[in-house]
Amino acid sequence: MQGNESVEFTGKTVDEAVEKALAALGKTREQVEITVLSEGSRGLLGIGGESARVAVRVLPEPARPEPKPAPPPAAEKAGDDALVAVAKETLETIIRLMGVQARVEVLRDVELPGVDQVPFVLNIQADEDLGILIGRRAETLSALQYLTRLIVGHKTKMWSDFAVDVQSYRVRRGHALQNLARRMAERVQETHRAVALEAMPPAERRIVHLALRDHPHVVTQSIGEGENRKVMILPKE
Repeated sequence: MQGNESVEFTGKTVDEAVEKALAALGKTREQVEITVLSEGSRGLLGIGGESARVAVRVLPEPARPEPKPAPPPAAEKAGDDALVAVAKETLETIIRLMGVQARVEVLRDVELPGVDQVPFVLNIQADEDLGILIGRRAETLSALQYLTRLIVGHKTKMWSDFAVDVQSYRVRRGHALQNLARRMAERVQETHRAVALEAMPPAERRIVHLALRDHPHVVTQSIGEGENRKVMILPKE
C-alpha cells in the first residue's frame, strides 16, 4: 500500500474487520487511519446479516514527530473517568437485561495478548461460571464488546478502544495461545515439518502470528476460508 491508497477489509463486526486489517498490514492501530464504511448487521437469528466493512490507510511516518502538548492532568482524568463510568454502566445494563447476575470491574494497565494497549478493560465477574457470555470461539464475548462500544460511542459521540472481558478469559486464552505457538514452533524446528493449528477467529490467529513474528527458524501464514481459517507454522527455508 502506498501514498493515500486505502484497502477495504470485512468482518462479522467492525472490531473483527479492523483486526484482520492490522494483522494483514502488520501495523498497529496508531499507524493507520480507519474509516468505517458499514457497521454490518447480525440479521434476524443470524439470517440475512451483512458484514462490517472498513477502509484502512497506512499513515505516513513523520520524519520529526512533534510532541503534542498534554492536556492538564485534572481535565484528562475527568474526561477519562466520565468515559469509564458510561462504559461500566452500559455494560452492567446489558448483562442485567440478559438475565445474568454479575458485576463489572474496571481494570487498567492490563496487557491483552495480540491487542494494542487499551485504556481500560471492563472485566465481568461472578461467583459462577460465565461461559454463556463467552460463547463458542468467543463469538458472544466479541459481540458483547462490539455492542458496548457502539452504545458508548453513541452516548459520548466518540469511539473508544476499551475492551470487554469475562473472568479474564482474554488474558488466559491469549497466554495459552502464545505458549501453544512456541511449543509448535519447537516441534516444527525439530522435525522440519509444517504444523497446522486448529481453526481460530482473526483475533486469536493474530496472537499466534505476533508470538512467532521474530522467531529465527519458523514462519506463519493463515490458510483456509471463513470459520475454517487457521494458522500454519512452517520451517524457514
